[in-house]
Amino acid sequence: MPERSIQFMRLERPHPGEQAAAARVRLADKFPRTALRRMTHLGLLTGAALDGVPVGEDDAVVYASTYAETRALEDFLGTFPAASPLLFQTSIHPSAVQQVLIGRQQSVGRYWPITGRRRLVESALLVALLETAPRVVLACGEERGSWLLEKGMASDRAFALALVLTQDPSGALGRVRFTAGGAPDETCPSLPDFADAVGERRGLSWSGAGGEWSLDWS
Repeated sequence: MPERSIQFMRLERPHPGEQAAAARVRLADKFPRTALRRMTHLGLLTGAALDGVPVGEDDAVVYASTYAETRALEDFLGTFPAASPLLFQTSIHPSAVQQVLIGRQQSVGRYWPITGRRRLVESALLVALLETAPRVVLACGEERGSWLLEKGMASDRAFALALVLTQDPSGALGRVRFTAGGAPDETCPSLPDFADAVGERRGLSWSGAGGEWSLDWS
């Protein structure tokens, strides 16, 4: 029965109309000036969610996103046939956390970028619970798309969530637990729904991935 204690939580949920340029102004004091102008909207939100959270070489980072850097991908596709190397670099799936770590000049023991749809939350949590590192940083988020959203290939909202999960229950905010057994069903929360529940400190329980999941708060 693997479980982890939640020692830190922050949900960054910007105004629905905010884009990267406005986020750079709003969050400018949280990032090195040299890195700020190259960061995507999701990179900025992820960095704000992780603000004040040290990440070290003994830690593991798990990153979950279905669409990741949607706006950077849209802009990158718009540069063809003269494709932009910078937009390509920032449009790849693991980019948001990489932008934060590079700006901090930090390295980590292991970095697990995960994508998916229906079972994404379970996949990310299972990696976090099975990690051998005593401390796991779980980050997840999305950018709001424009024309990719119209085609059903992007998120309809932007957000970033950060959790610090440890094996020490002392002073914990809550707990994530998985109990093996039973048949999976279709009740796994979506990534935005999971982020909302965590941000509001609401308990969750569901069946899936070969067992029972629970998210409880102290």
